[in-house]
Amino acid sequence: MIAVDTNLLVYAHREDSPWHAVALRTLTELAEGPMPWAIPWPCVHEFLAIVTHPRIYRPPTPMVIAIRAVRAWMESPTLRLLGEGPDHLDQLEKLVLVAKVEGPMVHDARIAALCLSHGVRQLWSADRDFSRFPALKLKNPLVK
Repeated sequence: MIAVDTNLLVYAHREDSPWHAVALRTLTELAEGPMPWAIPWPCVHEFLAIVTHPRIYRPPTPMVIAIRAVRAWMESPTLRLLGEGPDHLDQLEKLVLVAKVEGPMVHDARIAALCLSHGVRQLWSADRDFSRFPALKLKNPLVK
């Protein structure tokens, strides 16, 4: 299973992003394809926070439209939304201790732990910080 990080969701949603066309095409292929794909819940929350933030985007996306985008992704029958389970702290602990993660990087470790706990084989992201977690294969689908 492939999981998608926040930045791809933002780029696919925001038409003013230079990566919009390729990110939208990538998400559409996943959503309409036969294989299961995933979005970690923290990425949904972060997507909502970013696209509606008036200091990041002018104009920001209205919350009702941002929620509508999430609901549209949720219509994909192959989408799995990843949340914490009973083993989450164990998985998170391993990742943060091995990678010596602190502060804001805990957010990325949380996403990596969710992916690993749910059997994700690859995380698609433009964020190279995930390379700190070698147990999770990283791919940037925006560059060939």
